[in-house]
Amino acid sequence: MQPYDLIVIGSGPGGQRAAIQGAKAGKRAAIIEKQIAIGGACINSGTIPSKTMREAVLHLSGFYDKSFYGSSYTGKDSITMADLNFRVQHVVENEVGVIHDQLKRNGVELIHGMAKFVDANHIRVENSNSYGEFEAKYVVIATGTKPAVNSKVPINGRNIINSDQILSMPQLPKTLIVVGGGVIGVEYACMFATLGVRVIIVEKRTRLLEFADTEMVEALTYHMRDQRATLRLNEEVESVEELPDGKVAANLVSKKRINADALLYAVGRSGNVDGLNLAAAGIESDDRGRIKVDENYRTAQPNIFAVGDVIGFPSLASVSMEQGRIAAARAFNLDVHTDPAGYPYGIYTIPQISFIGKTEEQLTDADVPYEVGVAYYREIARGQISGHTDGRLKLLFHRETLELLGVHIFGEDAAELLHIGQAVFLLKGKITYFVNTVFNYPTLAECYKAAAFNGLNRLR
Repeated sequence: MQPYDLIVIGSGPGGQRAAIQGAKAGKRAAIIEKQIAIGGACINSGTIPSKTMREAVLHLSGFYDKSFYGSSYTGKDSITMADLNFRVQHVVENEVGVIHDQLKRNGVELIHGMAKFVDANHIRVENSNSYGEFEAKYVVIATGTKPAVNSKVPINGRNIINSDQILSMPQLPKTLIVVGGGVIGVEYACMFATLGVRVIIVEKRTRLLEFADTEMVEALTYHMRDQRATLRLNEEVESVEELPDGKVAANLVSKKRINADALLYAVGRSGNVDGLNLAAAGIESDDRGRIKVDENYRTAQPNIFAVGDVIGFPSLASVSMEQGRIAAARAFNLDVHTDPAGYPYGIYTIPQISFIGKTEEQLTDADVPYEVGVAYYREIARGQISGHTDGRLKLLFHRETLELLGVHIFGEDAAELLHIGQAVFLLKGKITYFVNTVFNYPTLAECYKAAAFNGLNRLR
């Protein structure tokens, strides 16, 4: 068999982009995928299902219409897991079809089965029917992650679940314990709280989402408590047990005991490296299954790259896509450029948090003279029209040069709205750009102009 120029292990966002980039460079590329459905965790159990579920929650609950029609208003009287699943399955099936079409159009071959390194250039693939051995000049590992396992938490797939099992719950619980105050735990906590579920978050750190701007996290925390969510911060789970009546109890290190209908364990994920036989390729992973790479996503083995969640933070689908593209480009010496400092973050809580650049804490620690400009959704006409009155947009800029240093948004459509600020940030623009720009009216984009005026007024 003719050897491949590039073999990618894993068909998630990073793997797709790596294979397509290789194919567009005129190389023979293939993807090995162990699951029947392609797309990885992103399409089948992670990003796409969770964001689709979020959209279904907002629509069915009538969340943003309550300010107009009263707190008792709902889009649907009795919301079930089947209602949420209906929309999710429709979107997932469509996305799988889109990926199949993209790979086919670009001439990327798809090989189904479990991949196992024989050496740095040869991979054995086994499936239920047969096996084969394939040779490649370059390999990209894009196997993603799986929910971390904890012996203290006996996952049963029914009322003690991990994040991959959310949509397999038989019914919507009335009370839910969420263990973990990271992105996954907080996103799902917000969704269930919006549906009227009494949510209790247990997080061993003193705040949620510690990598995000403190003010934005405080705004989210206030909003979650307003939705009757309970936050048990600086607390750690000692054990979890299923009770005779079908409920669940979480025993905390502090000797507190919390009972609920169900428990979601969302503390970390580990790399999908089991069975890859990395040692045969001269590669190692750490105790969480993460593979160490350099700035070009090259592993300890020069012809093998790794991208996406399997290499760790930030574990964002958008970043994984870019990492895959860059890795393939570096393998074939293509002239492409990227700047990780300019990657945006989107956290799909309710409302969303999105940001780029430095936080106030980082600028303070670095002794950078900065100023702040803030705009509130409730003061913008579009916010009142849409019912999105809880949001705010914050600009951080240099007091002397006026260069934009960071953009932080809390509010619905934050992940979309951020890209205006991203463009200015990446071009090292000044806050005066927003003052001198006309935005469509009425739009949430006007927040940029209002925040810029607010910031400049503080200088005066």
